[in-house]
Amino acid sequence: MLIEIFQDVVCPWCRIGKKNLMDALEQFTDEPVEVRYRAFQLDPSTPPEGVPFQEMMRTKFRAGQEQLDGMFQQVTQAGRAAGLHFDFAKVGFMPNTLMAHQLIAIAPQDIKRELVDALFKANFEDGRDVGNIDVLLDTAASLGMEREATAARLDAKAGLEEVEDDLDFARQAGVTGVPFFVINQKYALTGAQPTNTFLQALKQIRAEQEA
Repeated sequence: MLIEIFQDVVCPWCRIGKKNLMDALEQFTDEPVEVRYRAFQLDPSTPPEGVPFQEMMRTKFRAGQEQLDGMFQQVTQAGRAAGLHFDFAKVGFMPNTLMAHQLIAIAPQDIKRELVDALFKANFEDGRDVGNIDVLLDTAASLGMEREATAARLDAKAGLEEVEDDLDFARQAGVTGVPFFVINQKYALTGAQPTNTFLQALKQIRAEQEA
């Protein structure tokens, strides 16, 4: 079974949805599952240097601080229920995530899951700018990717074509929000679904395949 996850590393619901899916996969033993990470950008117009996070959120949602705090609290509670920690007080910037997606694209297959998790943690728990090349290289190096070689590959635009293909596919398929999950290139689930919803969907798809 193939599961493709369209996600962005600055999307809190993507982090929660991915965690719930992984929890479901721990219980789904009917067949092997390959998970493929595919790029999506919440705001591709974000400049390379990023923009102040709180200011961007106030503008995007036309919200005052009290409304924003309520939104952050909702995400924090949903994250806690999934076993994740969010600290929005530390999030200073909304970065452009194109290079982060490049890094995911060129990472060895066996560390992609850990890399995505590490980028989520860097952004939402540590308040690090995941659009910054040094932060990306630090994260990659912590998982065994050689720093200078990784820097050279990113500088040479390695992985960029794959990322742009993902972004084009999402546009053509009408994907307007993430997380968005495609199973066996046929079935789709959208949003940070609960673990049980993922598990039921996987079992149903498996049953349909057997039938």
